[in-house]
Amino acid sequence: MGKLGLGCVVLVVIIAIVIGISMMGTYNRLVGLGQGVDTQWAQVENVYQRRADLIPNLVATVRGAADFERSTLEAVVQARASVGRANISPGAAPTDPEAMARFEAAQGSLGAALQRLLVVVERYPDLKANANFQQLQAQLEGTENRITVERMRYNEVAQAYNTARLRFPTNLFAAMFGFKEKAYFKATTPGAERAPDVNFDFGRPAPATTP
Repeated sequence: MGKLGLGCVVLVVIIAIVIGISMMGTYNRLVGLGQGVDTQWAQVENVYQRRADLIPNLVATVRGAADFERSTLEAVVQARASVGRANISPGAAPTDPEAMARFEAAQGSLGAALQRLLVVVERYPDLKANANFQQLQAQLEGTENRITVERMRYNEVAQAYNTARLRFPTNLFAAMFGFKEKAYFKATTPGAERAPDVNFDFGRPAPATTP
């Protein structure tokens, strides 16, 4: 083999090494970003599960009130059941936008049912004064706020991962390595990106508004 042929072989080897190192770096970076998304998804699931875990005690406490609206309680119980059926496989952030949409719709229905229940509670002074109910209210309020925070953080890390996945030359290897786009939480109604107004101080007058 002449010097020219040997030089070509060396060049090919060097190029292969550079490509291999680049692919390894790309793979490792996507793994790290993907793990960050999955970890944050676990946080989202935790806070949603926390809300679901509060509901049985909340329903049991409200059910003890005389003549409480049965349909309102049934709506909460049914909405909680629908959340269980819409759960996404734990351990990894969803890559199917339709699965994410079903999950979000079920969680939104549960939130709406809880809001209706709390509105009805306003008509039951004895129930509002119940210490156990007040404690559950406070826990629910904190959980709703936490849900909003964790959803926002999830979208941020999912965006970082998806952006890195689409950039050149990473996009050349992402499909080869099996890295799929992560689904986002989306606001389905105006104001849905904010935490629900879980205000339990029914006895306090509403703040005055300026014209």
